[in-house]
Amino acid sequence: MGDAIEINVRIATIDDLSAIFHLGERVFTSQGFSNLYRTWDEYEVTHLFNSETEHVLVAETDDETVVGFAMGTVIDKARSAWSYGHLLWLGVEPKCARQGIAGQLFDRFREIMDAEGVRMLMVDTQADNDPAIRFFTQKGFENPTEHVYLTLNLDKEG
Repeated sequence: MGDAIEINVRIATIDDLSAIFHLGERVFTSQGFSNLYRTWDEYEVTHLFNSETEHVLVAETDDETVVGFAMGTVIDKARSAWSYGHLLWLGVEPKCARQGIAGQLFDRFREIMDAEGVRMLMVDTQADNDPAIRFFTQKGFENPTEHVYLTLNLDKEG
């Protein structure tokens, strides 16, 4: 593992949206993640920022370059005292990988969820994404379960 670089993890501002979006475009590609069930696009970024700003984090270097982000949501279950945190996106600049950035982003996200009274965190990734599975297992996640996602192209004629 590479040496951790000095970064600052903070809640994103509107000025960070472009950097988050473009970093996500580099990280979440169809070549690397052929079966993404959520779409990485500007609407996903702006929707999460507008609806749950406090759950959108960036990691920046001393020169204020965004090198990572985390975006999540809180799900309140009807008729339940439990609320769930869902880490939807966690991305790090590929040239800065394995330097502790993802861990710092996740740890800050977890602190926010804990402060909000979230009782369980959820995350999902592709079943063959071994680095992500190792990362989240090291962070304490358990019981990985594979899911099957099917698609139906409605543009095809009959």
